[in-house]
Amino acid sequence: MKKRYRWLIGGGFVAVLAAIVIVRLVTSGQSETKRLVTAVPVEVAKARAATLPVYLHALGTVVAYRTVTVEPMVTGPLEKVFFHEGQYVRKGQLLAEIDPQPFEAALQQAEAKLAQDRATRTSDALQAKQNATLVKKGYVSKQAYVAAWTAWLSAKALVQQDKASIRTSQISLAYTRILAPISGRTGILQVDPGNVVNPSLPNGIVTINMLQPIYVQFSLPQQDLPEINSAMAAGPVPLIAALKGKSASGRTFNQGVLTVLDNQVNASTGTLTLRGRFPNPLLDLWPGSFVNVRVWVRTLSHVVVVPSMAVQEGPSGRFVYLVEGGTKTPGGLKVVVRPVTVTYESKSLAVIGSGLTIGNTVVTEGSSRVRTDVPIKIVGQMKVTP
Repeated sequence: MKKRYRWLIGGGFVAVLAAIVIVRLVTSGQSETKRLVTAVPVEVAKARAATLPVYLHALGTVVAYRTVTVEPMVTGPLEKVFFHEGQYVRKGQLLAEIDPQPFEAALQQAEAKLAQDRATRTSDALQAKQNATLVKKGYVSKQAYVAAWTAWLSAKALVQQDKASIRTSQISLAYTRILAPISGRTGILQVDPGNVVNPSLPNGIVTINMLQPIYVQFSLPQQDLPEINSAMAAGPVPLIAALKGKSASGRTFNQGVLTVLDNQVNASTGTLTLRGRFPNPLLDLWPGSFVNVRVWVRTLSHVVVVPSMAVQEGPSGRFVYLVEGGTKTPGGLKVVVRPVTVTYESKSLAVIGSGLTIGNTVVTEGSSRVRTDVPIKIVGQMKVTP
């Protein structure tokens, strides 16, 4: 009787364990089934037709349109400065003055010498004419006649020499007034009034930079040469420059035009050097600063575009998750893997050469969680804008 009782207890315990296992398996299967059929939330975008400009991107350096170091042409004490540092000056504006007194004295001396030699020339001319008459009558020798004419010709040469000396003195005197050779903005004054300046001054008196217009110089890989040549052959090549830096990201400062393509490739870097001119009306571009440059080389018309984030990389190439089905179809919305070719890609858009048509819906966000056998749920839609 006792053994039978123990057997009943043991059998009941096994039955209870079996029931628990069965319940857990059933519950686990139900939760797994539930997990498999839960729709994955995704964001999507529709492929659309667009006209898209094609840009080449480069990092450029702003260069002054003209740069002139103002240097003294004569030696002397710098008496006055008529501008302040950083001032905008116009061509021909008086910038500084060197003590003019020594040059005024030299000019007066040259003028006096000219007057003296003119008097001598007049006297020698009269003597030569008189001897010409007297030599015919035999009153003077031919040697005296020749000597008189030689003296007159020498006096004429001295007068010409004196005129050249006066011109030289006038030029030197004019150089005591230092004028702006170009219009532009002055830099830091390199020498203070009171110092003796000369034409060998290392840094000159001041540097003037012409900032309107202004140049931006940049480099592109030599592989871009065919596109650049094609763009230049079609007409002026537009440029867009934006200041490089966090605070200015996306802000367009100037629109310019490509002016120079260097006549050779840099052999050490394999790049082309280009230069563009910008009007710089607000002085946003400053010499020495770095800017992001975009070169507009061509325009793609009526092409199929999707957001760049929709294009994925796979072992067999690039693809997108294409949305198929509908809320009323069996199984709901699902995705299929669609191989695509990308002919051009900007920072935000990809141009699809094949694989998609206008109106196709592709996954842009949540692609890491989707599978072709799992339904999806659209929670947002991105607008495709060039």
